[in-house]
Amino acid sequence: MYKRLRIGILLFILLTVAISAWRANAKVTGWKSTLQVALFPINADGSTASQRYIEALQPESIEPISKYLGEQASAHGLQMLYPVRVSLGPVIRTLPPPQPRGGSALDAIRWSLSMRWWAWRHTPATAIHPDVRLYLLYYDPATHTSVPDSAGLAKGQIGIAHLFATRTMHGSNLVVSTHELLHTLGATDKYEPRNGLPRFPEGYAEPARTPRLPQLQAEIMAGRIPRDEEHAEIPVSLDETLIGPVTAREIGWARQ
Repeated sequence: MYKRLRIGILLFILLTVAISAWRANAKVTGWKSTLQVALFPINADGSTASQRYIEALQPESIEPISKYLGEQASAHGLQMLYPVRVSLGPVIRTLPPPQPRGGSALDAIRWSLSMRWWAWRHTPATAIHPDVRLYLLYYDPATHTSVPDSAGLAKGQIGIAHLFATRTMHGSNLVVSTHELLHTLGATDKYEPRNGLPRFPEGYAEPARTPRLPQLQAEIMAGRIPRDEEHAEIPVSLDETLIGPVTAREIGWARQ
């Protein structure tokens, strides 16, 4: 009897969480009001370079994300003056739980739950309660030639962007951050996992272009600009990307 009661309580909790997640996702992709997004910087490697970079960040540093999403939304027919408003939140001193590398589906679920618990405990209050929380983890490029994979959780509207703490990569940092932001809204990756190349046609900015290659821009959820059949380049700014029709449908901008 006691075991059945425990199972019943657990099922009730899981159902409550599922309903809450569904309601939150329906709200953020319903586009009835401006989507509020807060970005929280974190010194991921504890370096002086990362700290200096974070201290130099200003609200206008991230403004291109709001402008870009507004322009893209308008291009897809969304009639809103300000569909997304991105704000810079306070610095967070505690690192989030590390993502599992090559783990099982169960490991991914555990990390997702622990990430949401961490966000609930360590995210500072902001003037406007955000619909989406994106954590920007910075690393000194002098000591890190690569960074961990970034991630965005549609369940919970939480994202993590691993970035380089250098002004020369500020534009590509904004691309990564926007990519993960769109993941939290339900957008899916549009590249081949085995080689990272954009997937045709949904991963191409101009799939009808003649000749097809080279492409001039990247579909932002593909993350790279296809140059030939075997090579693709990382865009250096949001100006080199666009949101394609499949992604627009996934995040609720287009219904057809």
